[in-house]
Amino acid sequence: MAGPTDVHDYGSDLYTEAESDPDTLANLGPLRPLAGIWESAYGADVHPVGAGSDITGPVVDGSEHNTFLERYDLQPTDPQTNGPQLFYGLRYHTHIVKPGEVETFHDQVGYWLWEPAAKMIVHTVAIPRGQVALAAGTCEPDATEFEVNAAVGSEVYGILSNAFLERAFRTVSFRLKVTVNDDGTWSYEEHTQIRIPDRDGVVDHVDRNTLTRIGEPTPNPLASSR
Repeated sequence: MAGPTDVHDYGSDLYTEAESDPDTLANLGPLRPLAGIWESAYGADVHPVGAGSDITGPVVDGSEHNTFLERYDLQPTDPQTNGPQLFYGLRYHTHIVKPGEVETFHDQVGYWLWEPAAKMIVHTVAIPRGQVALAAGTCEPDATEFEVNAAVGSEVYGILSNAFLERAFRTVSFRLKVTVNDDGTWSYEEHTQIRIPDRDGVVDHVDRNTLTRIGEPTPNPLASSR
């Protein structure tokens, strides 16, 4: 199978838009099981901390270990085209807090996109720390496991950070694996590798969770209108 940096051959006509089905939910391929509203109280986070940090969880080898509560909302969008290229997608927002707290521990928005012709998943990440990423991976339409990756410096699937983060906590790679489980839940394991000036090598910031559906998705506007 082609890799995420390979461009699918759409022919010489770059302007004529692809024909699409208005029902996004029926065309999401491996992303279909993720559509809806999800929650979990059993997330696990491991991230680097320093001596002056506000630490609430146990620290092992310079990394703090926390549990977290997560609400993950994924809703279908209308089909999107770049000329002959066609995406079906989910707009998402995930919000995370530590148990017993109201302060945001992590907030993230973006899109999960499925490109049927290329059998490719594209994942966008934007967080309010001044950082964005575009990750991608390939899989079959009926896959129950898939992975997306991004690397700093890539001109296609890369990572951009504000000047302070780039100097002090430089994210060099991002990897996210999703598994759709037989019981209707889905799980993810996320590895964000960071270079920090006072540490040798890279530090692996790890997040894991398994989410349970609490609400069905709302059909995309075009499908709803019909």
